[in-house]
Amino acid sequence: MTRIYITIIVTILIFGLLFWDYFHGGVPAHHVLQQKDLPEISNWWGGLLLPGLAWFLSGRIEKRLHKQESPTQQSNNQTIKISGLFLLGLLLGICLAVSFTNGYNSFLDNVLYLFLVLGFFLPLFYSEFILGFILGMTYTFGAILPTIFILIIATVGFLIYRFVRPLLLRAAKAVVN
Repeated sequence: MTRIYITIIVTILIFGLLFWDYFHGGVPAHHVLQQKDLPEISNWWGGLLLPGLAWFLSGRIEKRLHKQESPTQQSNNQTIKISGLFLLGLLLGICLAVSFTNGYNSFLDNVLYLFLVLGFFLPLFYSEFILGFILGMTYTFGAILPTIFILIIATVGFLIYRFVRPLLLRAAKAVVN
């Protein structure tokens, strides 16, 4: 049931933004890599992409929760973890969008390092983080470009969290022992 509510909320938000843009100067489009000679991607595509992503990603969250089949106490802890990862993704997306809009290049130049470090400690590939990040950047960049960006980051984060991190933890444990 939560999946339906999340999808409805995201759908209302994106179409509210699109219609507001439409009646206030037109729906923006963004050039790939900010190059005028490359194609533009209209924010109208977000009206299709975001509800679909919300449905898909919230379904993955529910599936992961049902796999764990835990008592109520652990369920509350899972809800807190899910909310925390969603809010972290949302805040990082907003910070990136604000930094880009205001030209804070020193932050933007180090964003990839931030994601690499976070990838050691947090599962950046979890659906709640991805959804929060995309929603945080949608107002500034539309939905397509943040989705492409976070899918690359999530892939790298998956590799770091699942493969590099365990190797480093085993190496650190061997050094300590």
